[in-house]
Amino acid sequence: MNITASDVQDAKLTATVTIPAAEVDAAIKKAYKAMAKQYRFPGFRPGKAPRAVIDSALGSEAARAQATNELIGSNEGAVLNELDIVPVKEGNYENIELAQDGTDYTYVVEFTLRPAPVLSSYEAVAIEMPPAEVTEAEIDSQVEMLMGYHSTFEDVERGIADADFVTLDIENVKNAEALAGEGRMYAMGSQSLPEAFEAGLLGLNVGDEKEISWTPEGAEEATVKVVVKTVKERKVPELTDEFVKESFDFESVEAMRDAIKIEIEADKNSKLPSLKESRAVAKLAERLELEEMDADYEQSVFSELGQNFLQNLSARGMTLDTWLSANGLTSEAFIADLHQQANDVARESLALDALARELKIEVTEEDIDNEFASAGIQDVAASKAAFLADGRMPAVRDSIRRSKAVDWLVEGAEVTEVDEYAKAAEKDAE
Repeated sequence: MNITASDVQDAKLTATVTIPAAEVDAAIKKAYKAMAKQYRFPGFRPGKAPRAVIDSALGSEAARAQATNELIGSNEGAVLNELDIVPVKEGNYENIELAQDGTDYTYVVEFTLRPAPVLSSYEAVAIEMPPAEVTEAEIDSQVEMLMGYHSTFEDVERGIADADFVTLDIENVKNAEALAGEGRMYAMGSQSLPEAFEAGLLGLNVGDEKEISWTPEGAEEATVKVVVKTVKERKVPELTDEFVKESFDFESVEAMRDAIKIEIEADKNSKLPSLKESRAVAKLAERLELEEMDADYEQSVFSELGQNFLQNLSARGMTLDTWLSANGLTSEAFIADLHQQANDVARESLALDALARELKIEVTEEDIDNEFASAGIQDVAASKAAFLADGRMPAVRDSIRRSKAVDWLVEGAEVTEVDEYAKAAEKDAE
């Protein structure tokens, strides 16, 4: 097989593929053999009808059309591997002619690729990270969370405030079926409600009625009518040695704080590396010189994220409808959020691609072998052969290039440590 490719123009690459006559003849012969077995031809046993009979019954182009589809389909993986590309959608095969006996077969296919924008800078990124050491503010936050589990809620005669626990009758006026219901209970500040909806509740007293409207991202305006049934204030017990011993089985408050510190240290050791990576990549993506994401590439990322999400739900024994209902989301809001995630992932991927091009990162066979081995593949050679046959090896090389770009990015990142829990506490105190 011979492949020639055009230069990439507007994220389009045109490839001219020529398949040798011997392979063409074999494909046509195979097509006739398959048709002879598939169809019944009077006077002939299954699989024994000659070409002339098949052509007379099905048309002279039937077997050639089947052979042409086989030639193109069976060679697509090899074409993608040879060009080392990952198209964002199916190749565009136009003006395809049928293969002929005894001659080479040539066809043209156009592939749509992801865009290749540049970065405004290729210098090291500057990011903020939590301190490597455990801080008192972090321990305070965990203590507050644990004490919150023992909170009680008492009826109050005042307007709804932050952190209150409220009971509402909610009537759907338009586009808010998921929220409607009687006796719906919510914890203010839990982020289980739309932000604009929660803001509309602030200050309402028991018995008050109000219509609240908001516009979810990517969806139409929603409106509900609420009636406040109860307002309860959260009461947190006093933190004492006695309470800690009785409720958490620690000898003292200090002992509890020491145990919490050990847990936070373990959590930081496991999570800080990935947090540093994600923040460095996000900062790099801010440098991407691309005003609007390419629709085809965003859609390909959107589809992949959606498939992964549905597979994860299925593994947990859940359907999408069940998950949406449990989280108080409409399908429109879910799709809008998934598109936003796809846009973010696409921008980060393109930023890493740009960095990899600038660094002239190469991928060796050893890199590929290590990639398969690290994924727990037992028979690396067989898996590589399958990826080659399916045309998936370019995607593996892309993944390795991006991983190497991430390693370079993280290693050179300029890090400023910020105690985010202390900052949040100071903000709450203001």
